[in-house]
Amino acid sequence: MNLLFKQYNITDHFDETADAVLLEGDAFDILKQLPNNISKLVVSSPPYNIGKVYEKEVSLEEYLIWQEKIIVELYRICHINGSIVWQVGNYVDKGEIFPLDIYFYPIFKKLGLKLRNRIIWHFGHGLHASRRFSGRYEVLLWFTKSDEYTFNLDAVRVPSKYPGKRNYKGNNIGKPSGNPLGKNPSDFWEIITEEWDNGVIDIPNVKSNHPEKTAHPCSFPVELVERCVLALTDENDFVLDPFGGAGSSLIAALKQKRRGIIFDKERRYIDITKKRISKLADGSLKTREIGTPIHAPTGKVSQIPLEWR
Repeated sequence: MNLLFKQYNITDHFDETADAVLLEGDAFDILKQLPNNISKLVVSSPPYNIGKVYEKEVSLEEYLIWQEKIIVELYRICHINGSIVWQVGNYVDKGEIFPLDIYFYPIFKKLGLKLRNRIIWHFGHGLHASRRFSGRYEVLLWFTKSDEYTFNLDAVRVPSKYPGKRNYKGNNIGKPSGNPLGKNPSDFWEIITEEWDNGVIDIPNVKSNHPEKTAHPCSFPVELVERCVLALTDENDFVLDPFGGAGSSLIAALKQKRRGIIFDKERRYIDITKKRISKLADGSLKTREIGTPIHAPTGKVSQIPLEWR
């Protein structure tokens, strides 16, 4: 099969010339068939083993053994100058939190991967806890395969808070001290607006009123992946997501003139991804652009009820 959605060459088998490779099946089985060193960036949010509709909950030990088998294959497939970004939350058992990034770290280190950042992704909405504080962040572990890796900082700089600041001593005294393209976005992932009355806004997770919401219950926000794509790859590089879901990683890659490989064991999610690519090609796909301000509630829902006063 070879589908052509305008400029996108989409295949259901690995093709080095394809823009998008969509594969249906078990992640480990597919990975074993892919060649070495093909993907500049592996980025994914694996199942958290919490009983979502697309996963079967097992013991934490069984889950980590399964994940390690997949990560070993991803290491082989990742380019020598490439990166792996593993976005995870918490496994919860009987109300107790098990931070998955802590459990994943030794798996990656055993392979010789090097942790460059432990990135905190903050979002404002989620499930409300009653016996602990409500969780409002997840973690992205960014590993590189070697010390020579792609990192395009200028592509992801954010506006400086004090762009008029100047050097007060040294050879550059009196000259602007910052970078004209902005500052490093740091490892606490926020989006900075140029309107400082609004201050710092976060990258929202994909809930019911999000423009990227699909039938998939746990989608990546495209803008979250886009920052990884822009910083850690160059144009025409492959971006691979072994747990593709609704295809947000692939959408992020195509938007930024990269190529993508995703797979998922659920046919319905592959079909959703194809529809999203088709809409991206004709310009009708709705996504949140990087830096879009968070919606500020107005009206009755933002006011204190009379009964509480």
